[in-house]
Amino acid sequence: MSEARLAPSIEVSALLAKARAEGGFGTVLARGDPDRGAIMVVLAERGEAKRLVERRLQTGGTYEWEGRESGDSANLQQHLARARDSDPDLWVIELDIPSTERFVAGMISGD
Repeated sequence: MSEARLAPSIEVSALLAKARAEGGFGTVLARGDPDRGAIMVVLAERGEAKRLVERRLQTGGTYEWEGRESGDSANLQQHLARARDSDPDLWVIELDIPSTERFVAGMISGD
């Protein structure tokens, strides 16, 4: 049995608010299905994309954040384009925050 989860539209809103609360900002790059779409987050520091994370369904029916890619902006953009081509329900947001590693640690731990 899978655990209940927030609708992607609500989770995206919460991530954008959390980024603002931590002194950053965020934007929706691509809107997916509001109730069942996957979410990919481009994490940037000072306008430079650093990392890509995705909320993925695990074998036990739970959802967890996983690091997908890191590297230069061009590599991340290519990965995002392929992901959107294969999943039109995918949400893509970009968060520009002071410390991407700390933010990701909080996402993974659920803080």
